[in-house]
Amino acid sequence: MPEGYKVDAAKAVGHKSPSEVVACNRRDYLLYALSVGVPATELQWLYENDSHFGPLPTYVLSLLLKSDHWDVNVFTERFNAGGGLPGVPPYNPDCIVHGEQSLEVLKPFPVMGGRFKSVKTCTGVYDKGSGMVIASVVDLYGEQDNVHYCRMDSKMFVRGYGGWGGSKGPKSPSYTPPNDHPDYSVEFHTTPHQALLYRLSGDFNPLHADPSVAQSVGLPRAILHGLASYGHVGYAITQKFANNDRHRFKSITARFASPVLPGETVTFDMWKVPHDANAFGVIFTGKVENRLVLSNGYAVIANESVSSKL
Repeated sequence: MPEGYKVDAAKAVGHKSPSEVVACNRRDYLLYALSVGVPATELQWLYENDSHFGPLPTYVLSLLLKSDHWDVNVFTERFNAGGGLPGVPPYNPDCIVHGEQSLEVLKPFPVMGGRFKSVKTCTGVYDKGSGMVIASVVDLYGEQDNVHYCRMDSKMFVRGYGGWGGSKGPKSPSYTPPNDHPDYSVEFHTTPHQALLYRLSGDFNPLHADPSVAQSVGLPRAILHGLASYGHVGYAITQKFANNDRHRFKSITARFASPVLPGETVTFDMWKVPHDANAFGVIFTGKVENRLVLSNGYAVIANESVSSKL
């Protein structure tokens, strides 16, 4: 951490950035599904003329850094969209890694895409000793109809910027896998160009493409986006536990325990557990061999699709 680095968390917490417009279309859905490893047999996610076509439930997470156009963008500009965070001095953006991510689906996303208002609110800045955690919530609304589609809760870890004497923050809920065999396991065989493909959905952080940037912050080479693995397990849960019905997908959360290098194979283990009268939970983990890469994973699936009642 730079000498004298000090954060005034009271100024940051509650700060609401100016709303932004983000946009997507069916082509974005297709590209995202390919980038998170959906197999060619699952055409409802990969072919716009399939009778069940629609976006994967986790697609909306790619809008966290996407804008309202389809060109590449500058990661630091997108991450700091709406201006800097009051009370948080500048830091090296190459030190940012994804810590945790949650998604709550309030209304299934439009099949044709569209334009949406993104409203970001800082919910916490925490001192973890080895780094700083910046927590925020992004609410996504229809630009014209103001329909509230989802809420996305992110925790970003800034390596090397801890030790300024702030709060460590609250503990997240703990989702411990049962002691029996998983109900379902699946492997995500990432390719050497997996991160280069996933970044086309909107996250152009050079940490996922430029070896020199990765090595400058102590990583062996460019790493895979945590949300790529996250998207694959979200697809697997929808396919196995919701019969590929995206309307039954209600929420998902997980912690990014360690980076995945493009070319590695991630094994996801999943356990079905009780949740409430209307839904069940799925606890999941992701590992590369014996190394945990996704932990504290939990998704909620409705017992019955809302669309089936219409």
